[in-house]
Amino acid sequence: MKGRVILTAGEMRAAEARSIAAGTSVETLMERAGQAAAAAIRRFAGPMPALVLCGPGNNGGDGYVVARALAAAGQDVRVAATGEPKTAAASAARAAWGREVHALADVEPAPLLIDSLFGTGLTRGLLRDAAAELEALAGMARITAAIDLPSGISTDDGAILSPVPDCDLTVTFQTLKPAHLLQPAARHMGRIVVADIGIEAASDLHEIARPRLAAPGPESHKFTRGLVTVIAGGMAGAGALSAGAALRAGAGAVRLQAREPVHGVAAAIIQNPRDPLDRIDDKRIGALLLGPGLAPDDEGRALFEAAAGSGHPLVLDAGALRILADGAALPAAGPTAILTPHEGEFAALFGEDGGSKVERARAAAAKVGAVIVYKGPDTVVAAPDGRAAIHAATAHWLATAGAGDVLAGTIAAMRAAGMAAFEAACAGIWLHGRAAALAGPFLIADDLIAHLPAACAECL
Repeated sequence: MKGRVILTAGEMRAAEARSIAAGTSVETLMERAGQAAAAAIRRFAGPMPALVLCGPGNNGGDGYVVARALAAAGQDVRVAATGEPKTAAASAARAAWGREVHALADVEPAPLLIDSLFGTGLTRGLLRDAAAELEALAGMARITAAIDLPSGISTDDGAILSPVPDCDLTVTFQTLKPAHLLQPAARHMGRIVVADIGIEAASDLHEIARPRLAAPGPESHKFTRGLVTVIAGGMAGAGALSAGAALRAGAGAVRLQAREPVHGVAAAIIQNPRDPLDRIDDKRIGALLLGPGLAPDDEGRALFEAAAGSGHPLVLDAGALRILADGAALPAAGPTAILTPHEGEFAALFGEDGGSKVERARAAAAKVGAVIVYKGPDTVVAAPDGRAAIHAATAHWLATAGAGDVLAGTIAAMRAAGMAAFEAACAGIWLHGRAAALAGPFLIADDLIAHLPAACAECL
């Protein structure tokens, strides 16, 4: 299931241009945006006295409309600006405001601050004085709201171009933008409201949404629900976490294959303590997971070569990614593999340059012909065909040992159940994040496994 559409600054400009070419004026779009933002802010903050900060462009024009709408609703509103508007639509919006406009440097604070200085498309930071004024006014406000994006943020990569105060509410228009979900910008957004202003928008970039899972029917058995094989490395506890996650995420059968017996795992997990490659030719395997606890030594490389040549759908994590970075290759044909690197592993595999996190993930997926799960507090999934998705609702408590092993096992369960690689990765990420939310603060990886069934039940 696709989540909300995400557009870059250029894509949003193009969508607006198409709407204008079809007969909707810039002024009409600005009026819709300002009225929608005012309604959202009023619902969130109530009728408290407001100060609207307006920049010189059309984002500032939206701010003038917001001010007029709030004043028409009986609210005490003042407006401050960095200077005169520089677009015809913004000039018309300021004229329609029809009241005093203060200089930004001289204005007094208000309980509700509305930042409409600069939105989508900002390429450089605010001037030092303007950034300082914004920060000071936000510090004295009870609630801070932003129109489209907090000023000082780069739309497409989420970079911070100048100091950005934390917002309580961000109202954006028609679609999300990458910076709403990508760090470090995302931490400044507060609650995000997407207001419909009547623009047609489509993209290959979406927010990761709750998946739809199918409950087993009368004809189901353990192998139709999916067989996951986890080949454990020398640190078999990591493989045990992956196996436990796969089982709790709905796999019908899970094999944990290690050199030695792994103690403390669920009795339902099938173990073979003699040969990690035992029954690797089983045609019923729906996903083969390799990497958790795996060392990039001779034995690890031998296991990698056997897994890569098995013809099964692969999920490669941790040690398997280090082996890839050392020169091993993915199979040239067969099912699409899923790679799950964190930032360091991604850099070792693909380098550190290449644009935004979304652009880097897309380039990596196209280069190796695999689905890339670029992990972090703003996980990005990319497919070789250019599709991509962002998941930002990640609990920071997931920064704990073993959480990545649980994610790999959850993705493997989705893949073994018959999902395509991109969809399996997105579903696994959502379930992993939801299990973390259910587990709460101070979670450990084992807690995630215990909460996976409840997370999955929400998707039936």
